[in-house]
Amino acid sequence: MIGNRVFAVARKELRQIARDRRTLGILLFLPAFFLLLFGFALSWDLRNVHIAVDDRDHSPDSRALVAAFVNSGYFELVSTIGNDAELNRLMDTNRIRAALVIPAGFARDLDVGLTVPVQILLNGDNANTATTVMGYATSIVQIESARRIAASTGTNGPPIRVEPRIWYNPQLRSTLFLVPGLIAYLAMITAVISTALSVVREKERGTIEQIRMAPLDTFSFIAGKTVPYFVISLISELLIVLAAMALFDLPMRGSWALLIFALSLFLVGALGLGLFISTIADSQQVAFQVAVLASFLPTLMLSGFIFPIASMPVALQAITYVVPARYFLIALRGIVLKGVGVETIGSDLVALAIFATVVLTLASVRLRRQWS
Repeated sequence: MIGNRVFAVARKELRQIARDRRTLGILLFLPAFFLLLFGFALSWDLRNVHIAVDDRDHSPDSRALVAAFVNSGYFELVSTIGNDAELNRLMDTNRIRAALVIPAGFARDLDVGLTVPVQILLNGDNANTATTVMGYATSIVQIESARRIAASTGTNGPPIRVEPRIWYNPQLRSTLFLVPGLIAYLAMITAVISTALSVVREKERGTIEQIRMAPLDTFSFIAGKTVPYFVISLISELLIVLAAMALFDLPMRGSWALLIFALSLFLVGALGLGLFISTIADSQQVAFQVAVLASFLPTLMLSGFIFPIASMPVALQAITYVVPARYFLIALRGIVLKGVGVETIGSDLVALAIFATVVLTLASVRLRRQWS
């Protein structure tokens, strides 16, 4: 008897799930999607680390050391530099994560049995990546030293010594890497959720019909919905930045005006995404779920917040180009940690502006269709 009743309820539930395509899709698709996403994106391994070389010796020995870095599989030579200005530009724009500086007289000093220091300059805005890159570089130099010792009979001790120098974050404090990411994460998730619920709330209360009858165009409605949340979110994020400076010694090496401008572009895009979600959701519950998925996962996984983008598969790297937090993190870390100007992060600000324009336009178009 009990078995029959259980079977009847189970059969009824299976029919209901089969009719609810959304629930069925979540049960079947999301686990596989998360497995693929986490499996490929969650990786601390680094490959093809972009490196520049300043070879001041131009000898066969110096070229052999450069070749050891390139052939290791860990590094990719992207530039050969000859002055400090070019090195600063490459570091500030994140074109390179490290630079190898080989001093003049490198081969001569090795031939007479002297220990020669080579300098490894590291981009320290990402403490975890910098630590890993330092380990790779040290290991390669040690292997090259061991090879020379094996081929020489008169050398005592390692003939090549690594002298690391870390830019922007000399102590490799992980908080200086994580705090900007947390600022972007908190700004994205709160802004998207707040506006995603706003229009849906009007739908559920029935007030959206009154708004449709009012002499109000969709752009004015969207702008009016965005402005209050924008002001509140901007004040909230600035307070978070000040708290991070007070509690975690977050530096401010750049311009406050540029920081506010970058933060404003990011928030407008996040608020626009929330408004767009609100135009496709029928209830606050659905709007909240979609907003969390659209803001939480991309910002945490695909922005470079925690996991380096360079280590992801090419397909996932392509997806990161539509994640606004990717560009905001570059701009935020550049302003706060490096003190760069608009000439350095201009392309990232343009990307944020494009994203904000696109999502606000989409939200306006969809809302206009619903009102017509």
